[in-house]
Amino acid sequence: MTYRVCFVCTGNICRSPMAESVFRARVQEAGLENQVEVDSAGTGGWHEGDGADPRTVTVLVNNGYDSAHTARRFQPSWFSRLDLVIALDTGHLKALRRLAPTAQDAEKVRLLRSYDSSAGDDLDVPDPYYGGMDGFEECLEMVEAASEGLLAAVREDVEGRAA
Repeated sequence: MTYRVCFVCTGNICRSPMAESVFRARVQEAGLENQVEVDSAGTGGWHEGDGADPRTVTVLVNNGYDSAHTARRFQPSWFSRLDLVIALDTGHLKALRRLAPTAQDAEKVRLLRSYDSSAGDDLDVPDPYYGGMDGFEECLEMVEAASEGLLAAVREDVEGRAA
């Protein structure tokens, strides 16, 4: 049975496609690509059908990650097929929990940086959209730092299902 993870930010052109790409690479490195499906979406549909922001693409490519992406909006009906919905900031967390059809679905929503033990109290990944390249590079660093802990949690869930 496939374990499904969806990363969600505002427009699905900066943070969530970056997180999707990084986490997919971690899943492949771990040999879990046949067991874990990785996706992303936005809380809004302003950029539906667009590719990732060119600065996101540049940061991903420069760091050896895949940059293929088409933006789309998160749909509440997806909760039934998802195991984990990863919000990039507390605004997304709240919006996604409001969209959740059931309390059980709302429990599937977590903040990405909650998987980074060195993150401290601020668990938001700042939106780099209105800034320069340094914001996108900082975003990548935060995503990479949290991806290791997230992978460990997902691996534990996948192995628990197989037992």
